[in-house]
Amino acid sequence: MINFDETSYQTKSAVLFVIFNRPDTTLKVFEQIKLAQPARLYIAADAPRADVPEDKLLCKQARAVVDMIDWECEVKTLFNKANAGCKKAVSAAVTWFFNNEEEGIILEDDCLPANSFFKFCDTLLEKYRDDLRIRHITGCNLQHGKKWGNSTYYFSNMTYVWGWASWRRVWNDYKTLDNFNNEEEVKEHLANIFNEPLLVDSWLNIFEQVKAGKLNSWGYQLDFVNFFNNGLTIVPNENLISNIGFGPAATHTLQANSINASIPVTEVTEITHPVFVLPEKQADMCILSRDFNIEERKRRQNLFRRKAKRWFKQVLRTAATYMFIS
Repeated sequence: MINFDETSYQTKSAVLFVIFNRPDTTLKVFEQIKLAQPARLYIAADAPRADVPEDKLLCKQARAVVDMIDWECEVKTLFNKANAGCKKAVSAAVTWFFNNEEEGIILEDDCLPANSFFKFCDTLLEKYRDDLRIRHITGCNLQHGKKWGNSTYYFSNMTYVWGWASWRRVWNDYKTLDNFNNEEEVKEHLANIFNEPLLVDSWLNIFEQVKAGKLNSWGYQLDFVNFFNNGLTIVPNENLISNIGFGPAATHTLQANSINASIPVTEVTEITHPVFVLPEKQADMCILSRDFNIEERKRRQNLFRRKAKRWFKQVLRTAATYMFIS
């Protein structure tokens, strides 16, 4: 068990802060980074979109956080001169970060961390540095109060990127999905992770959309790389990250009334480690069932089957009657 001061922890890890055009949320997240006072801070910012005039001022205001760094800190910046979009800008920023660091913490401009998130990441980056089973540490918990086990964290097959940490050894595997050409083979591998056919179909659909360039997201590639390497993610049993970016200004999290919007954070005051290094499949299923609407889809599927069965029986009765009359 590891105890620590919950209010004034200063991180040992390098931090990457990815920003764009939301100076309000950027400032809130920056204030938490400032409290943690990383000795090395990387700030990456995409450029304004050419067809959105207001971006110019908003991006400039967001980038102004660089001038607010008032602690002893090595600062590196990657400010794009042309807009790359979410998918390319974020993945390029993480690549830049891990080209310079063996491990570290990544925060986007809408992921507000608890102060103890930094200690959580520091501790587990060190503990699992050479454990190739562990590929990802997240601060995000979407269980809404449900805890899994008696330890501070559990293991998951999923990858959550609302405030996370990892190692260069993992990011080196990050790639596009162009090398995965056999979709039947992909489906077979997904079925080894998920025993619910509707989930397998859902993830296969995402895979196809990502390959076709229809999803402007860098995170799904990280999911699939994690799946195909049989990797585990560390998930805290208390939520350490609040996504404060839900709403029309967001790229993906557009629904301001989402149950995952602005979930309160809890400061963790001690870290206890699980004995068994195995994924909590039921924990993953709780989230995936909700996100992919599995129960409702099953209900509709069963309803369709019952209707088809009744229709088939009616056809058989009609045919039998016709044959009797004939």
